[in-house]
Amino acid sequence: MHGGDEPGPDPARRPRLIVGITGASAPQLAVHLLTALRALGTVETHLVMSRAAHRTVELETGLRPADVAALCDVSHRRGDIAADIASGSCPTMGMAVVPCSMKTLAAIAHGYGDDLLTRAADVCLKERRRLVLATRETPLSLIHLRNMVAVTEAGAVVLPPVPAYYHRPASLDDLLAHVTGRILDQFGIEHGVFPRWQGPRDTTDSPTGGHV
Repeated sequence: MHGGDEPGPDPARRPRLIVGITGASAPQLAVHLLTALRALGTVETHLVMSRAAHRTVELETGLRPADVAALCDVSHRRGDIAADIASGSCPTMGMAVVPCSMKTLAAIAHGYGDDLLTRAADVCLKERRRLVLATRETPLSLIHLRNMVAVTEAGAVVLPPVPAYYHRPASLDDLLAHVTGRILDQFGIEHGVFPRWQGPRDTTDSPTGGHV
């Protein structure tokens, strides 16, 4: 119970969402997601980057890790196991690992929380919170597939960043926006990041008259 001099919970505080970035290719996915969340302003973002993510961000985006960290509300050091998000007593909406490498997938699948990123993911599983893994690899080995089954059975959502084309994307940003929107949907975060499928508007060009 709160004492007479202790403040109660702040009802205006935004819910927390953890975003993990690993060293898998396509850190642009995480940058787009964090940028969209910052623009929405409806959740408090907590970021954890793996050691390999720092290098991949530099190589593939031209940004510095500090530039990516500046997009979130709270940035945690990967080695800080004492961080609040390492405990199940810290309330969060859950966690999105974007992109998720096969190494991190394996660690999560086997409960190997050797850093804050994998520990935070493990917390989400044990507390039955939403954990979304945007897995990035192709082709997939049997080990990868079995690890995906393991995390799915444990309650995670495997969400490979598969591009959609029904909205006729005209740019890379359009493709990134679709993945960002699908991730936000998993957490019930309202957004208008991408156009949703509304059914065929004109069936005259399709021999079947529908979406095939």
